[in-house]
Formats: sequence, C-alpha cells, structure tokens
Amino acid sequence: MENKPSVLTDRYEVGRLLGQGTFAKVYYARSVHTNESVAIKMIDKDKVMRVGLSEQTKREISVMRIAKHPNVLELYEVMATKSRIYFVIEYCKGGELFTKVAKGKLREDVAWKYFYQLINAVDFCHSRGVYHRDIKPENLLLDDNDNLKVSDFGLSALADCKRGDGLLHTTCGTPAYVAPEVINRKGYDGTKADIWSCGVVLFVLLAGYLPFHDSNLMEMYRKIGKADFKCPSWFAPEVKRLLCKMLDPNHESRITISKIKESSWFRKGLQLKQKRMEKEIREANSADSGPSENYEAPQLANLNAFDIIGLSAGFDLAGLFRNGNDKRESRFGSRKPASEIISKLEEVSKSLKLKIRKQDAGLFKLEGSNEGRKGVLSIDAEIFQVTQSFHLVEVKKCNGDTIEYQKLVEEDLRPALADIVWVWQGEKEKDEELLRGLQDEQEVVQQHEPL
Repeated sequence: MENKPSVLTDRYEVGRLLGQGTFAKVYYARSVHTNESVAIKMIDKDKVMRVGLSEQTKREISVMRIAKHPNVLELYEVMATKSRIYFVIEYCKGGELFTKVAKGKLREDVAWKYFYQLINAVDFCHSRGVYHRDIKPENLLLDDNDNLKVSDFGLSALADCKRGDGLLHTTCGTPAYVAPEVINRKGYDGTKADIWSCGVVLFVLLAGYLPFHDSNLMEMYRKIGKADFKCPSWFAPEVKRLLCKMLDPNHESRITISKIKESSWFRKGLQLKQKRMEKEIREANSADSGPSENYEAPQLANLNAFDIIGLSAGFDLAGLFRNGNDKRESRFGSRKPASEIISKLEEVSKSLKLKIRKQDAGLFKLEGSNEGRKGVLSIDAEIFQVTQSFHLVEVKKCNGDTIEYQKLVEEDLRPALADIVWVWQGEKEKDEELLRGLQDEQEVVQQHEPL
C-alpha cells in the first residue's frame, strides 16, 4: 500500500491487497506488538462523503461493536486520518464461503455446519436489534479453523432505523438473495428478510447453484415473488420441508429462527454435534477424576485483607459485595465448609443439567449441555478461603452469551444455592454485617500469627 500513514506503520505491518470495492480496499496486516494477523479495511473518506454514505459507515462501526459473536467478524479498532478511515478487523485465512461453493455443492454435513453457524450468528444479531440485509456466500468468511464469520455490515440496519409502522423501507441487498417483500417496497421486517436470505444460502450450499436465477432481472424477481424454485433430487426430505418454510413468499407465515432450530433437519445435525461434544467431555472426565460426594476439602487459595481490597472497586472493602460493572461475573460469601460448598455445586449442576469438572484445587468448570446464542455456556466457579469460617465463591462466564449467563445466575443458581450462601454480591443490607464479621475474624487470625 502506497503512502502508509504513521497511524498504521506505528502499529501494523501492512502487506498484500486482499480485495477491493468501490469505496474501500482490504489489506492483510500484522500487529507490530502482538504479531497477530489482521485485515485492514481502508475507506476513502472523500468518496464516501460524495455519495452520502458517511452515516452508513458510522452505522457499520456501531453494528460491529454491538454484534460480538464467535461467528461474526470481529472489529478490533477504528483509526482515521484526514482522508481515510481504517477498520482493523479479524483476518479470515479461509477466505469467502463463495469460493468453496463456486467449485460445486457441499456435502450435507458440511453445509449443515455452515448453516448452523450462520443461523446462530443471525439469531444473535437479531437479539441485539441488528438486521444484516445482505446475507450471501460472498459475505460469509472462513477462519483458520474453517468456522464461519458473518461479515460486511455495510447495508445493515439497527432497530432505530424502523419507521413508525415498525418496518424497514430501504430497498437493498443482492437481487438473487433478496426477499420478495423487499422488492415490493412496501416495508419489511428485517428479521424475516434475513431468514429468506439464509434460506437461499442453504439452497446454494446444498445444490451448488441459485434457486432463483434468470438473465432477465424482472423475470428473476417474478420467480422470487412466487417462490418459483425446485429442489434437486439429492436433497433430503427434511431439507426440502425446511427450505419451503424459509422461502415462503408470505413473510407473515415464513418460519422463525426458533422454529428453524426445532426443525427435524436442524436437530438431526445438532444431535450428532452434541454426541461428539459429550464424547469429548466424557474422555476429559475419565482422564481427570472429578469431585465426588466423599471429596476431601481441597487446599484452597487464601485471601487476606489486602487480597480482598484488591478485588474491591475503589479500594472499598464493601465494594466486593456491591454491584460491579462486569456482568460476566458474580460472587457470594458462605460460612459453610468447602466440602459442603463443593457438594452443593455438584448437586445444583446436576439439577440444572450442567456438566461439572474439577480444574484445580477449589476451581471447577460448569458447562451447559445445549448451544446458546454464542455457543455453549461455560462457567468457572472458584472457592477462596478468607478466614477459617468464611469462604468466597467467584463465578465467572468463560464462554457463551452474557445475557444467558446472567439469566442462569439470577433465575437458577441464586435460588438453588440459597442454603449455603450468606451474602451475594449486591445485597447491600448485609454489607455492614459482613464487614464487621470479616474484620473481627481477621483480627483474631492476626493476634495468633507470629510477628
């Protein structure tokens, strides 16, 4: 890239051109500090301003910051000079899914995997009020591990883009993948329009060609409007049924994402995936004997007063048990022995269908059995000994959706653990009692410790 600005050269080594469009070029780059591979999308400010796309660029940045998901291309940072804007984004070594499909149809299990990841990503975006509006294989990238990443949110819309009728009205997208109601220009539901496009993608993955295609654009639109397509003979009956529901020209009766996940073809692939996951967990459990009912108290990490202050916001001891800003972790205090806390964690995990594995002394991993919006929910629970009769349990989300984690903690874990919990983080009315108890016990310990 010619005339590299210092804003880039100080932080990234910019390499070959990966691709380009009307207003942007994408380059491969490597971080000077971490050596991590990234892609840098360079946008020409003047061109964007001339055609009135500055708001669209701002919206793309907003959307990519909202849509943090394992199957959505990640935006690392945005930089700018007087003439250009730079998006530093996740580098996908596998390139476009389109390149794979262009060589011919995919095996059914491979198509299922990509479709499964696409549906999870789109479902997550919709839950955050984001509608992609240009879903097609060219905008689906593959990373080093062959995992799908939804990219190019340049035509996306946020919930606040809806008009008074609650619908979107901007006609956009790629003709062969666009829903009939978008073509009709009478307003459309962004969720249902994205589902149609996902249906076209699924057809292309399995067939190797488009369901609606004609050299005459108006004739192609006519076919789309009537859902005039035919599935090849090699399509499984379950796939045909699902496609007919996704490519329903009536958006009101078109299938929802929750119903897609309940469809027989989707569940068949999911069951195979879950069996593989369960096998991996069983193998891990057999290699690492987990806690049992006769589990002896582990050598827990000790927390002294300085550790507690370090965990607290603003060097305020009470901050340990007040509402923190990080929604991915929770803490509670218990006066029960460590062995009783462990037994309770095992019991509750079993009742909530969570798998529990010992990681280290006092550290356990809890894993969900079902896929959530951002993959399987995974939680670390670590027990710390503060005094002889007081333990702190820290619960942290390691993987999965933060909202799903919060719901599990508030609606399931808190009530189920009630008989071993003395105080949860955020129960302010108990702060003073907690502090007095801890201070008294710390003083007793200190009096008996040699100088």
